[in-house]
Amino acid sequence: MFPKLSPLGSPQPFLPLLAPSPLAPFTNTSIPKLSGLCTLNFTTAESLLSVTAVDCWEGFAPFLANVICCPQLEATLTILIGQSSKFTDALALNSTVAKHCLSDVEQILMGQGGTGDLKHVCSVHPLNLTEAACPVKNVNDFNDIVDTSKLLTACEKIDPVKECCYQICQNAILEAATAIASKGSDILEMDASHVLPEHSIRVNDCRNIVLRWVASKLDPSHAKKVLRGLSNCNVNKVCPLVLPDTKQVAKGCGHGISNKTACCNAMESYVSHLQKQSFITNLQALDCAETLAMKLKKSNITEDVYSLCHVSLKDFSLQVGNQEAGCLLPSLPSDATFDMNSGISFLCDLNDNIPATWPSTSQLAASSCNKSVNIPALPAAASSQTCCLYNHGVLFFVLVTLLFLLMTLL
Repeated sequence: MFPKLSPLGSPQPFLPLLAPSPLAPFTNTSIPKLSGLCTLNFTTAESLLSVTAVDCWEGFAPFLANVICCPQLEATLTILIGQSSKFTDALALNSTVAKHCLSDVEQILMGQGGTGDLKHVCSVHPLNLTEAACPVKNVNDFNDIVDTSKLLTACEKIDPVKECCYQICQNAILEAATAIASKGSDILEMDASHVLPEHSIRVNDCRNIVLRWVASKLDPSHAKKVLRGLSNCNVNKVCPLVLPDTKQVAKGCGHGISNKTACCNAMESYVSHLQKQSFITNLQALDCAETLAMKLKKSNITEDVYSLCHVSLKDFSLQVGNQEAGCLLPSLPSDATFDMNSGISFLCDLNDNIPATWPSTSQLAASSCNKSVNIPALPAAASSQTCCLYNHGVLFFVLVTLLFLLMTLL
């Protein structure tokens, strides 16, 4: 059943979850103790840091890490270094400064309620702020090697849906990263077994340099849209869940299903482990469903247990509310928001019980470019406004509080 729309067209919250009480955990802020040794100008990305603090809220961060927190954090760090390069002519920090800057960022986020455990939640380390294995970090060297006009034309404005399909900006970034990765290296003199892995590492590290250069040419808010759009292309490609061993499901459902109840109980028990991991997007849920189906098939489960046991895409995501409804995040970039009265909110689809598809041997993996797939997170236009309808579903706010989420997961 669809929720009623307000006169302004904005969907009303579907799950009436607990409001934060007391508000202290949401309103306590502190003045960060900065090192004074970081060369980055945090005022250039002040609003981005505030958004990142909410996206990476202490307690929530592990459950929003893959889709919201870590992509936003990476974008913020990229923009900070990119903007700094306009004055330092360097697209990377040295290892000592990088250590101080990452610590300062953690302090700033913690002062606004964000997590102080970035190294664990997002696997971010000081090395990520340096040039790593990329041989180019100077802006002038970058401009001499790369066709900057072509790069900026491809990446200054992207469609977050079409980019994932046609990879116009991504291909330009790869071309630029490959070009600067080749500087100073004589591939012909290297042993063949080391050429591919070493060059691949260089290209990947140089990709970060290219992203920082792009961020330096755009204003921070514009750069954020581009970077988050690019990161979401990668986010939606894979299932982020850890899929446990399926032997218990195989006992109940393998070699022909003699007892439907036993089979579905085994499936329910298995899926319950997935529902405690993290919030995922609709596209990730499609991939998770297919990946699990392939895993089950290898365990000699030949029948469509998804249909038999009424498994839907929502069953793969973290469950919220007394109704135990799975919350699927949109495949487009989104942020959490903070409100003094309602706490932390984020875009979530709780509206459509989309069946998990049992794949045939010829079926391709889920993709936003697969026009035959019809789910709410596959918008016809590049828009993530909450008032818009995407196919048969509605994206809307679900109000979730830190206290409530932690209580339901303990």
